[in-house]
Amino acid sequence: MGKLNVSPDCQKTAGWLLYKEKDGQAMKIIAPQAWREDIALFKEKTDAFYAGELDKGAYKAFSGYYGSYAQRGGKANMLRLRMTAGRVTREKMEYTAKALRQYDVKRLHFTTCQTIQLHDLQPEQVYGIMEGALDAGIVTIGGGGDFPRNVMCSPLSGVEQDEFFDVLPWAQAAGEYLMSFIKAEKMPRKLKVGFSNSPKNLTHATFRDLGFAARADGLFDVYSAGGLGNNPRFGVRVAQAVQPEKILYYIKAMWLTFCAYGNYENRAKARTRYMQDALGGPENYAKAYREKLDEAFGGEDLTIVVEPVAFDKQGDGSTAQGRRVLEQKQEGLYTVQWHPIGGQPTPEEFCALSDALAEMPGAEMRLAPDETAYIINLTGNEAQKVLELTKNSAGTLFENSVSCIGAQICQVGLRDSQALLTACIDAVRKAGIPDKALPQIHISGCPSSCGTHQIGALGFRGGVKSVDKKPQPAFVLFVNGDERQGKEAMGRELGTILETEIPAFLVELGTAVAKSGMDFDAWNTAEPEALERIAAQHLA
Repeated sequence: MGKLNVSPDCQKTAGWLLYKEKDGQAMKIIAPQAWREDIALFKEKTDAFYAGELDKGAYKAFSGYYGSYAQRGGKANMLRLRMTAGRVTREKMEYTAKALRQYDVKRLHFTTCQTIQLHDLQPEQVYGIMEGALDAGIVTIGGGGDFPRNVMCSPLSGVEQDEFFDVLPWAQAAGEYLMSFIKAEKMPRKLKVGFSNSPKNLTHATFRDLGFAARADGLFDVYSAGGLGNNPRFGVRVAQAVQPEKILYYIKAMWLTFCAYGNYENRAKARTRYMQDALGGPENYAKAYREKLDEAFGGEDLTIVVEPVAFDKQGDGSTAQGRRVLEQKQEGLYTVQWHPIGGQPTPEEFCALSDALAEMPGAEMRLAPDETAYIINLTGNEAQKVLELTKNSAGTLFENSVSCIGAQICQVGLRDSQALLTACIDAVRKAGIPDKALPQIHISGCPSSCGTHQIGALGFRGGVKSVDKKPQPAFVLFVNGDERQGKEAMGRELGTILETEIPAFLVELGTAVAKSGMDFDAWNTAEPEALERIAAQHLA
């Protein structure tokens, strides 16, 4: 990130040491010794779980702090590698590839919170990867449970041609500060913070627990108490034209507000968005938040200064083009888009790409909230090499669809969302549906919305439907969700569709759109009732 200056008063928050003084300068501690000491307890409890001495509920409540959970069936674990702001430097990518090889990891997943999850791990694999990650600057602590989650950031921040400004340094600073709350009391069940660099709003900054939306004047508007899942809410705009140097005050205010008004009695409502109703509506919530903001400004000095991420690399005259190639605002440099189907690259693909980037100075990977990866800072020749290494990327807009990891892996999942996505892609390919006749769809295996089904043009949420008095796998269909700032919309629930019917529904829909000669968005705008009419034939 470059230099981060933090007031000495900010060195301790909630009893968690994040910075220490060295020669008068604030020096970041990447891997505090306390985290290593905590891992010993994780080993003890995990061994007890696999020995049958600890039930899965108690283990889940414990292990989330470490970013690891037991998978469905209790025979393997997953591990979540936090990638602050979705930034995977060459060093972090190199460690991840090394871990994949050394521990023979068979499954990884790019998540909608811009992290990398490793799956099907035995305890000794988890222990080794977790400890080695700290040496590489990758933290797993707080990756699950009642802790601040991975701070999100527009994936092309700093290189995107039409962005307002580069928000990445501020997102990274926020991520480091939030780690100081890992052992704070009275945290919400999750605390998700996002930064957006443009109205594309890919990180859902306007409906996160706390979101910083960039403005054309180089300042932020701040939104609070939003979120997807049960009882979804758009965020309340609690501040406008905020100086980036002051963002930590707004994070502190978020914590203070939840400490004062959060629901600790009902775990299902221990999320910031429930405070909107508890306080009598958005206006009252905004008032309460601003009172806590005044309290934050009256306390410790949280003003920060960050240096921009350096983009020293220059083009060499070579060029690249193609559907997955984007020109950066840095002349002569390119970005390659890579979307493994379902956000699940093979370990071999990931490792080969890591090996190649090691020979490409300045290049790095950025993870996006739709499970896409972007490889940035490439010359034309380098972009061509990356295109070849990622040739198994999704080939159409529809194949870029989003899916959570699904019930095959997740303990709380209801439906196997990954299997549904595979079945749908196979059916659409077989039917020859052209590109853009179908939108990117979003699939969540349960109401938690890890697949962000509520903001997709088409969204599916795992459920069940009784047919002839027998429960059948099904999904609830949502339509016309929108994440764009100023056009935000939660998808409207149309009804329940049997899992076996969904591929046929999508083929019929795609065929109708293709016959119109328009893409899906234009068709849906021109014939707003047609989507519902086609869907009605497939609803259970």
